[in-house]
Amino acid sequence: MGTLIYSFTVSVDGYIADAQGSIDWSAPSEELHRYWNDFERETALSFYGRRLYELMSAYWPTADEAPDATPLIVDFARIWRSMPKVVFSHTLESVGWNSRLERGDPVEVVTKLKAETDGTLEVAGATLAAPIVRAGLVDEYRIVVAPTIVGGGTRFLPTLPSWISLQLLENRTFPGGTVLLRYAAKHD
Repeated sequence: MGTLIYSFTVSVDGYIADAQGSIDWSAPSEELHRYWNDFERETALSFYGRRLYELMSAYWPTADEAPDATPLIVDFARIWRSMPKVVFSHTLESVGWNSRLERGDPVEVVTKLKAETDGTLEVAGATLAAPIVRAGLVDEYRIVVAPTIVGGGTRFLPTLPSWISLQLLENRTFPGGTVLLRYAAKHD
């Protein structure tokens, strides 16, 4: 059985994107970029919502071909292309780069694939993550807090029917004041 991790860079006030949908305020330092590369390298399967998949697939498939691509960009592009991905969408006709399209219920699909997959699984995208979080399927939260307040936008966590108890596994500070908080969900 796999371990499902929900992670994202969030503002101090809990948003992954501002009210205009921008994530420019969350650009990672080199050290944080290395952390994300290492995290993705160890990911056995990633679950994407349509919007985040479209954002990622618009850049990463060819990012390593740019003349000014840094070694970190080249590395992440290669990791991203080869990483197995399940993309949930009712509107996309096809997906590429080691991805498969899924139109089923995210909770049912993630439950099934979590049971069948060894290693780390990742849920990427707040809209997709919401029902998965509510269903109690997330084993670990990796919250990377950027030192920015955006005032509104897309929230990292959905409204919940009750609280989720967490246990701190790690905290780490990156250059520029960005802080990683790793929590295990306490499943009773």
